[in-house]
Formats: sequence, structure tokens, C-alpha cells
Amino acid sequence: MNRLKLFIPLVIFAVMAAFLWRGLSNDPSHLPSALIDKPVPEFSVPNLLASEQRVTRADIVGAPLLINVWATWCPSCRVEHPYLNTLAQKGVNIVGLNYKDEDEPAREWIDHFGNPYSTIIVDTDGRLGLDLGVYGAPETFFVDAEGIIRYKHVGVVDERVWRSKLAPLFAQYRNPDAEVAN
Repeated sequence: MNRLKLFIPLVIFAVMAAFLWRGLSNDPSHLPSALIDKPVPEFSVPNLLASEQRVTRADIVGAPLLINVWATWCPSCRVEHPYLNTLAQKGVNIVGLNYKDEDEPAREWIDHFGNPYSTIIVDTDGRLGLDLGVYGAPETFFVDAEGIIRYKHVGVVDERVWRSKLAPLFAQYRNPDAEVAN
């Protein structure tokens, strides 16, 4: 019996190592979304570049698109912004969701860094972000033509993310007559 007690620390170590290995094998950027395969929530929010105009869910659905959550206070958003400009130039429809930000700095950002967005919706209080299950910025949602959220990416959208995750979704859900660059 005393000899068995000698193996207890080894067993405890093996169990802890197994849990650690399992935890390290998880993708830290994968945050599950309860809205996958559900419609974009209804909303009516101001347009950043035309504040007297309200934007609704009905205004953005009809073709596959990305909803990109961004803010001027987000350093990662600055990193991804040039690539979003590239995607927009290739014909990708991107709706910007300016999240928990102030309007004037956001307008200055767009003036300075360019505007990849077909529409920029303002979510100053974070309500729409909460409805979408946003954890922070940047986050990007792929939405099909019917307004159903099909994918959520947490983090920067770059060439690797575009090619491996988002471009295949556009290819799967796009209108065959539409042009979207790979």
C-alpha cells in the first residue's frame, strides 16, 4: 500500500498535463456565437456619414456581405483596415459597425485611412453589438443574402483569414451573377 502512495503525484501530474494539453489545443480566437444560422437582429441606427439617415436591417440585406465591427480606440482595427480597403476595391460588400465610439473621431479615421464600407452604422451605446454577441473589436460577421449570419471571426481579417474562411463563404452563398474576387 505504501508503494501505491508513491504513484499518486505521478497520476496527478498526468491528469494536469492532459488538461493543459487539451487547453493549449483550443483555438483562442474561436468564440462561439449563438447567432450562427440566425438572422441579423432588427435595428434602426444612424449612418455615420449621413447622421440624419437611419439604417435598418432591411437596408443591408439582399446580397452576401461582411459586417465589420471596428472603432477608433481599437489598435487591431488599424492593422486590418488596409486589407478591408483592398477587399472593398475587389467588390466585397462590407458594412461597418462603428462600436462604442464617438462620431467625429470615426469620421476623421475614415477620411484619413479610407472607406472600405458601403454603409457605416453607428452603435455608440453598444446595443446592436450586444444583440450580435460582440465581445470587442475587431469582429467580422459573414451574412448571406437572406440576412442570416453564417460565420463570425474574432480578430483581424487579413489575407489568410480571407482565403481560408471568408472567400469560401462568399463562393458558397453569392449570387452566380455577382463578381467577388478571391
